Amino acid sequence: MPRSIRKGPFIASCLLKKINRHLAGEAKGVIETKKRGSMILPMMEGMTFAVHNGKEFVRVFIIMEMIGHKLGEFVPTRKPPKHSDKKS
Repeated sequence: MPRSIRKGPFIASCLLKKINRHLAGEAKGVIETKKRGSMILPMMEGMTFAVHNGKEFVRVFIIMEMIGHKLGEFVPTRKPPKHSDKKS
């Protein structure tokens, strides 16, 4: 369920500080974060984030179609099950 318009989009304050430093040119490279619930804003387009999936950081490059979604939507936390090949 989306967040109300009155409250506005949620983005963690520590993540917003990292983004602003990146936009100002003070920091370069990949932005690491564990804030999977933060919404992707238009100012993030073209940036690369390393989002934590519970075990490791997975790189996500932000494109126009991702705006309005959450960072965690693009990083799966579970692997698909692997079934052994039964030989009969």
